[in-house]
Amino acid sequence: MATSDGKNIAIVTGSALGLGYELTRQLIEQGWFVAGIDFNEERQVELAKTFSAQSYRGFVGDISDEVFVKQSIAEIARIGHIDLLINNAGQPSFKVPTGYEAADVDKCLKGLKGMILWSVETLRADNEQDLKIANVMSTAATRGNANESVYCATKWGEKGYTQSLKAAYKGTSVKIVGVYPGGIDTAFYRDSHDYVSEAKQHTFMDPGQLAQVILFNLVNEANLTVSDILIERNYV
Repeated sequence: MATSDGKNIAIVTGSALGLGYELTRQLIEQGWFVAGIDFNEERQVELAKTFSAQSYRGFVGDISDEVFVKQSIAEIARIGHIDLLINNAGQPSFKVPTGYEAADVDKCLKGLKGMILWSVETLRADNEQDLKIANVMSTAATRGNANESVYCATKWGEKGYTQSLKAAYKGTSVKIVGVYPGGIDTAFYRDSHDYVSEAKQHTFMDPGQLAQVILFNLVNEANLTVSDILIERNYV
């Protein structure tokens, strides 16, 4: 069941800025209803003014808060069957190995915890049928990086979770997609400009173009599923 006006329903976590915003905007342009999840209340108010109520509804909260997740999914499920979940939200911490503290670990682990909670609750709401889950991770889930030890560790955990979901739902109407983008030109690196300078950041991928490539592979009429999307920027 779609919305009352026939739109498919997607959930995008981290919808307020960067790649999450572009995924949200482009899905809406393609005729989807998007439930956007983000802790940035100010941006959610702006998005509510930008998009119509028939196309977007914002939810403000911590993606790793189980109570918030359950309440949000219950509200979204009342709108209709959830067709697509994009687990995009996450926070980085880029430091030398000896620079990490417990708070950095907790910060990075929120993305993994949120990915699990949103996936589980959405699967339950859909009775484990006719759902596509796209877990947006990073190329940091495919290799180790010198100044990203904790970040890489959590991304490798997200990859393990994604691969396990694929095994669990193989041959069913639940499809699991792993998305592994390289560096993106967003404020994601704002607290790490000693490691990733603004000049270097601006050589990274454009979030709008990246969202277009992801959705081209993720949302189409073909009777097939692209199970892994690895996207690197062109070097010049």
